[in-house]
This record gives sequence, C-alpha cells and structure tokens, in this order.
Amino acid sequence: MSGADMKLVVVGAAGRMGQTLIRTIHAMTGARVFAAVERPGSPFVGRDAGEIAGLGPIGVPVTDKPLEAFVDAEGVLDFTSPAASVEFSVLSAQARIVHVIGTTGCSESDEEKFKAAGRHARIVKSGNMSLGVNLLGVLTEQAARALGPDSWDIEILEMHHKHKVDAPSGTALLLGQSAAKGRDIDLAEQSVRVRDGHTGARPTGTIGFATLRGGSVIGEHSVILSGEGEQVTLSHSATDRSIFARGAVTAALWARDRKPGFYSMLDVLGLS
Repeated sequence: MSGADMKLVVVGAAGRMGQTLIRTIHAMTGARVFAAVERPGSPFVGRDAGEIAGLGPIGVPVTDKPLEAFVDAEGVLDFTSPAASVEFSVLSAQARIVHVIGTTGCSESDEEKFKAAGRHARIVKSGNMSLGVNLLGVLTEQAARALGPDSWDIEILEMHHKHKVDAPSGTALLLGQSAAKGRDIDLAEQSVRVRDGHTGARPTGTIGFATLRGGSVIGEHSVILSGEGEQVTLSHSATDRSIFARGAVTAALWARDRKPGFYSMLDVLGLS
C-alpha cells in the first residue's frame, strides 16, 4: 500500500451524499479530499468544498472540469446519476484510476459500460456500500437457498426519504439478486414489482418488492420469508448516511493497489 494519503475526488460535491463524502474523507486516515466536482453552471463552482460540507475551508475549490481533477488524482467517489456516472467512468478509464460507484437506478446498458471501463480503471460498484447491507445480502442468499420456493415466499420491503427518484432502491435490488442467486433463478423473470387491482394468487417462486417513500428516512430494508405457519425476517436500518461514505472510502483504499477490473463491495469485504 502506498504510504501517502490517497488523493480522492468527490463528484456531485454539493449534494447530500457529496457533502457527507467530503466530511467522511476528512475524518478518515489514509485519504484526503484532492478535488471536488460539480456540474457546469452550478452556483457552488469556485467555492471551497469544505465550507459547502460545513467543515470550514480545506483549500479545495469546487471545479466543473472533471478530467482535470481526475488526471492527478488516485480515485473518484461517485453517488451521482446513471448518465453522469457513465461519463465519469470513461474519464476514470482514461486516467486509469479507482472509481467507486454508489449510484443506483442504472440500466443494463450502463452496467455494460462500467464493466468496459474496468478494463483500464479499477471500478468498485455496489447498490449499497455499507458493511451491514452486504452481510445481509449474503444471509439472504443462504436463507433463500435453505427455504425452498415450494413452501416459502420471499418479499422485499424498502422505505426511503421522499426525494429518492428510483424504485425499487438499489439495495432492494441487490437483496433481490442475492435471493435469486440462492434459488438459482433469474430475478428479472421472477420478480413482482407492482400489485394493483385483482392480481390473482401469488405466483409460486416469485420475489416480490414493495416500495415506501416518505419523510427523511435514510434507508430501511427487510427481506421477509413467509412459510406455512412461520415467517423469517432479515432487516437492516441505516440511521446515518456516513455508513455509505465510509464504505466508499474503504472501497477506494482497497482498490488502490488492485489490477484494473470490475469489483463489488463483496470483494472489498472478503464476502464474495
């Protein structure tokens, strides 16, 4: 591992997650805020990233030129939007640095582009960067394998704040993928996302999703396995956004000396 602090760029620096990342990097050993990026035309361009995040000045002005920021950096932390993350992955590949992606709502086509960027960059992507959720995914896979589809139904319930734009959440889909892996089925073919009206009986072997939105909830997820006369619930509650930020910094530090590739938090945490 290189001795000096890892030089990290925060993109979407003025957003809720961007500010959390700046504060978290500042508080963790082994990394420092090297640059902060916002979109062109943002009123935050030129302002000190530390001041925006409530730390006071840290001597890092916000820029709207990501490539210039990436060229001399070692890693990028990215919780932006699918289109922006795809653009940043191309720049990360050009700069041959680490790119940690916590963005959710990405399409299959976006995922293919991230994998392509992993030929030159070290991409770490996850629907959730927290240790607890990734462990929950492993437990969900084990439970789904042990409790068979003939007599056990799986439902995934999630709730987030009213500003979240994608549904089901990236974490709910991550948990759905874990359950599908445990059952050796294709999630896309076996998931039920919406129920409305006269739906008929629940199809055997499907994985259901329920989405709740409201208030300032950071993230609540439950995997409910219902059998005849008994029910098992595995759940995780996020009470502070900094758990995702700490996970992202941990991922960047882990990927620093890895070969180019496309990794997940399960790789970072040794759970894969």
